[in-house]
Amino acid sequence: MSETTTPALQYRFDGPEDAPVLILGPSLGTTWHMWDRQVPELTKQWRVFRFDLPGHGGAPAHPTGSVTDLTTRLLATLDAVGVTRFGYAGCAFGGAVGVELALRHPDRLASLALIAASPRFGTADEFRQRGVIVRTNGLDPIARTSPDRWFTSGFAAAQPAITEWAVQMVRTTDPGCYIAACEALASFDVRSELSRVGVPTLVLVGSEDQVTGPAEARTLVAGIPDARLAVVPGASHLVPVEQPAAVTDLLVRHFSTAWQPAYDHSTGQIAIPAAPVKPVLTPPPHQMSPIAEIAPAVAPPQQGRPDPYDVGLKVRREVLGDAHVEEVLEQADDFSGDFQEFLTRYAWGEIWDRPGLDRRSRSCVTLTALVAGGHLDELGSHLRAALRNGLTPAEIKEVLLQVAVYCGVPAANSAFKVAQQVIREETTPQD
Repeated sequence: MSETTTPALQYRFDGPEDAPVLILGPSLGTTWHMWDRQVPELTKQWRVFRFDLPGHGGAPAHPTGSVTDLTTRLLATLDAVGVTRFGYAGCAFGGAVGVELALRHPDRLASLALIAASPRFGTADEFRQRGVIVRTNGLDPIARTSPDRWFTSGFAAAQPAITEWAVQMVRTTDPGCYIAACEALASFDVRSELSRVGVPTLVLVGSEDQVTGPAEARTLVAGIPDARLAVVPGASHLVPVEQPAAVTDLLVRHFSTAWQPAYDHSTGQIAIPAAPVKPVLTPPPHQMSPIAEIAPAVAPPQQGRPDPYDVGLKVRREVLGDAHVEEVLEQADDFSGDFQEFLTRYAWGEIWDRPGLDRRSRSCVTLTALVAGGHLDELGSHLRAALRNGLTPAEIKEVLLQVAVYCGVPAANSAFKVAQQVIREETTPQD
């Protein structure tokens, strides 16, 4: 495979070849088997296409850099098998792909279902911290705690085989692809674009979901024109696994009645009517009281060279973390505010954003300079940044050993003490 070829996704088809295509998108850490109990009913009307995320379920380990990149790979895979128009249902990460399809490729999409989804998944810090944990400890800590995030406690206790299946599914994922997917979710934020989703949309969520729960679902419904909300009782994050019958009924109802006609009617991909079922759906937003605040529209692009402050603030947050940057900026006053603006605009917007060195290399240089200058008060935050930028604890140790030779043992001794504490805090899995 040449470097310019878009890597295809691992996929499978089920159902009649002449039926309209319905795509089922997986959650982070899962495989296409999360949809196994929906397939028998869905294939009565649709040709079901399922895919695995890179490095999941034995799929080739070509890490995805963003939700946009994964969506491009999905469309390339569909093009290769002749699928031009389809319905799409996605869970969590798969839901992010669904929103991306609706925003960037509406001509390909007939109808949409977003399950356990959100216009922004938690915070960037949370997902980048998860990457640090995996890079240091492997996927076992994430795998062992996955059932707590995915299922209600009652279901996990009553279904030990499914619980163990979930653990093994995460444990066998490629760590590099898992980390890359975390980075993709860290940068995903479409809150200001939801009003441009123009396809019929069902938003489905488990009532007990503590990851992307009813609050996130209502934000989607409030932002997407005429979207409908379905809350499944007694289900947590991986609701298609925990409540398969309810999810199946909701999907059949939605895709049977809300299939938007294709722009090109010669395709023949028209939904086959199904027998009515009785899921509980909320009315469209104009019949509901306000339930979420909509993010402001994106400001129009400026002409000419963009202000490096905006880029600098984005890079500063990505490298140092939202919490650290917000704390620093909140502490700024009339005396120090100009200095913080100077740092954001020039240190982060001009230097850290230059393409000549990657962020791992810049972290190595920064750590060396801080130790050499005796700036231990700044060292801790940049050690955390180095871990977020992809350096492992072993690589940080090598940097500090090199520093000991060229900057002196006392300086390195002090740096090792700071690094030891930071690495212990940042790489210890959370129970």
